[in-house]
Amino acid sequence: MTKPCPPRSTSESTPGSTAESTEARREEQARAYCLRLLTARARTRAELRDKLAQRGYPEDLSARVLDRLEHVGLIDDADFAEQWVRSRHTHAGKGRRALAAELRKRGVDDEVITAALADIDAGAERSRAEQLVRDRLRREKLGDDDDLKVTRRLVGMLARRGYSQSMALDVVTVELAGERERRRV
Repeated sequence: MTKPCPPRSTSESTPGSTAESTEARREEQARAYCLRLLTARARTRAELRDKLAQRGYPEDLSARVLDRLEHVGLIDDADFAEQWVRSRHTHAGKGRRALAAELRKRGVDDEVITAALADIDAGAERSRAEQLVRDRLRREKLGDDDDLKVTRRLVGMLARRGYSQSMALDVVTVELAGERERRRV
């Protein structure tokens, strides 16, 4: 009975290997690394470029690998931004400002960010802010002199999530009055 031979290590050099085969092997390693990263979650081109740079891959090799992944549709910053905005607005309650900052941090272009944020209009943003405040107010204990403290806390919560200060104050004032009326009945 014969023993199976283990596969050759990619780090071993073959007799007669050239700089071209080494370059091709490095490109294949970079592509495999990007595919592993994309398996975990969608990423932008800039995120993948930064990860490859951290691993020491040269820029020209990274550009070739990323161009190929973009060509086959595995990297699409516009699609990433659209999904990111939809998910973070719906589930985390983020406002337009916070979403734009998060996308900029991930290396998405401003034009792509603007297009992705076009789906969120002022009415949708305000209704999401109202829902966040309503949910938080239901857990608050409201005393007779707690309005200023509760207002400050809720406006701060909305501001940290990227809502404008004027909208946050207006939403909190209206919702706080509504909650006081609801508890009075």
